[in-house]
Amino acid sequence: MRLYAAVVRGAFRRFSTYRAASLAGAFTNTVFGFILASTFLALWQARPGLGGYDEVTAVTYIWVSQGLLVTVAVMGGGFQDDVQERFRSGDIAIDLYRPVDFQGWWLATDLGRAGFHLLARGVPPVLVGALVFRTRLPEHPLTWVLFLLATLLAVVVSFGLRFLVSLTGFWLHDSEGVRSVALVVSMFFSGMLLPLALFPGLLGELAPLLPWAALVKVPTDVFLERVTGTGLLRAFGFQLAWAAALLAAGRLLQLLATRKVVVQGG
Repeated sequence: MRLYAAVVRGAFRRFSTYRAASLAGAFTNTVFGFILASTFLALWQARPGLGGYDEVTAVTYIWVSQGLLVTVAVMGGGFQDDVQERFRSGDIAIDLYRPVDFQGWWLATDLGRAGFHLLARGVPPVLVGALVFRTRLPEHPLTWVLFLLATLLAVVVSFGLRFLVSLTGFWLHDSEGVRSVALVVSMFFSGMLLPLALFPGLLGELAPLLPWAALVKVPTDVFLERVTGTGLLRAFGFQLAWAAALLAAGRLLQLLATRKVVVQGG
């Protein structure tokens, strides 16, 4: 575990060196937060109580989701860029010879990345939103701890999804096409574009059961205290179940992929 802890710290330090990029990213998230919050205010003024949210909680949802966007890597990225480049260069073969678990290494790397992005690109937009708009902060101090736990589990679920996508590179040699499709699906079914409670009919019943709901819906529900008591246990159980299933699926696919590895046609 000391090895993986060192990888987490190393990844945190690595991403912290890109200060200008982080500042620009936080600014971009804040601008989009203003646009979306203003749009949601207009929508909720026309349709009060839509989806069980009032104006304040709807606006808060936007700012929290903007804080989660890069932290949870809803749009992909993170370790995926490194793995894709290593497929192109052939260095993926070196990774498989390292005396460390391939999946565990990249999970630790992603946790370090997420920790930095939570501070650098997650907190600033939420603070600005709270200063400019009427937002709802948790009433109970314990909610902040629960929110951090939900965010951690969301990162693990996100890693599980992105790891599966990255492993397609063993067969395709370039997973960009799969990543593009995964990005669209993730943005839609995570609740980043619109709360899942607003989805109609069968889609509204199915979306909260899919793994992408663990990325944004669950953490924002915890932050807004829409789930309490046994509801919290179900929410965390949902995240844990998908995290375990996706990591296991990634492990199985990795074993299948590494039975025979062809690098640069050799």
